[in-house]
Amino acid sequence: MTKKFLSLVAICAVIFLANCSRIEQNNDPIIGIWSQSKIVPAENSSKQTIRKEWIFNDVYLGRYHEINGTTISLKTDFNWSRQGNTYTIEYRGLDGKPTHIITIVQADDGTTYLESNEGSTLAVRE
Repeated sequence: MTKKFLSLVAICAVIFLANCSRIEQNNDPIIGIWSQSKIVPAENSSKQTIRKEWIFNDVYLGRYHEINGTTISLKTDFNWSRQGNTYTIEYRGLDGKPTHIITIVQADDGTTYLESNEGSTLAVRE
């Protein structure tokens, strides 16, 4: 009886230790907060800031916000992936929001920004 019990405990221990694995740490340079801000004229001749914000996390997911003044007007999640130096951002649940294909560019002045495949700046690292 004791041998069977010890054998069972040993088998359980081997299975438990074999299933323990480390989660690989993702230290991709895109992880972090990237934003784009622009000032537009408002109806009453004042100016309003429109801010777009992308928050990339290490499990290939992220959160996108559009903020008009102080109000969040749009909030959604996105998936991101990387192939070589090219990143793809796919938005979930937003009809009409295009998939962005981007690269990370380091300017001569040290600024890091996301450049779309059309050549325009999508966002700047915060």
